Amino acid sequence: MSEIADAGKMKTTSKKEQREKRNMTFWGWALIAPTAIGLLVLNIVPVIQTFIMSFQSVSTFGVSTWIGSANYVRMLGDPEFWASLQNTFVYGIVQVPVTVILSTIAAVLVNKKIKGIQVYRTIYFLPMIAAPAAVAMVWRWMYNSEYGLINVLLEKIGFSGNIQWLSNPNVVIWSLIIVGVWSSVGYNMILLLAGLQEIPKSYYEAATVDGAGPMKQFFYVTLPLLTPQLFFVLVTSVISAFQVFDLIFVMFDVTNPALRHVQSLVYKFYNESFVLNSRGYGAAIVVVLVIFIMIITAIQLIVQKKWVNYD
Repeated sequence: MSEIADAGKMKTTSKKEQREKRNMTFWGWALIAPTAIGLLVLNIVPVIQTFIMSFQSVSTFGVSTWIGSANYVRMLGDPEFWASLQNTFVYGIVQVPVTVILSTIAAVLVNKKIKGIQVYRTIYFLPMIAAPAAVAMVWRWMYNSEYGLINVLLEKIGFSGNIQWLSNPNVVIWSLIIVGVWSSVGYNMILLLAGLQEIPKSYYEAATVDGAGPMKQFFYVTLPLLTPQLFFVLVTSVISAFQVFDLIFVMFDVTNPALRHVQSLVYKFYNESFVLNSRGYGAAIVVVLVIFIMIITAIQLIVQKKWVNYD
């Protein structure tokens, strides 16, 4: 009789566990459903539509005509596309490493226990709070060749001649990079600061006992243990750099002859899709941009196994 009773209890317990498991599964799906639906509607569906549109010619009235790979063939022979691609790569190759290096230095500095450290952290993070359009407008004023603050300061310290920050073809890309670095350091600093505060103090104490100074501690303790956060910052910074648009849109007029030397692929997409009304060609540009970002991100994911330390 006791064996039958035990079997009955086990059966009841098993049914109860299955019911609880079904409830957990139901509520799990119910909780992630809004995000999943939003991701599907706002991201995945537009990506598919954009890819299909890249093989079409879309008229002013929205009538689509299938033209196959004509948009991609046109892209290969478009000098402006290649110039935009070059500008995007130059911007990313320079802006990303400089941003990561400065963000790391800033994170280490604000990780110190000094008086008023919260104020310094806030000052570093302020550029991320400001709207990109507002940031671009302020820098546009500072870059003004006649009365801009930067040229005035350069004259004060002995540099003669006004630099044409926003109209000299050889300078404009560097003007954009400076603004990009300035506006990104604060956000990345916060991410790296969180990683620094997770490093156990015992590692630094052991390094001090072994006779390691601040520089050796930084290169042999801090950097190796900070590599997961550095990897995340590197990946997101590359993606952000390849999507630069708002700074260019606000800082440079359409009539500026130097615009060609600074416009990015995203700006080229905007111009083709919403100014020249060539949406099929614009979609093809975006598809190529996404492919470039995916390839670079995949390379980073492969290479990170050689330098990122998750232990």
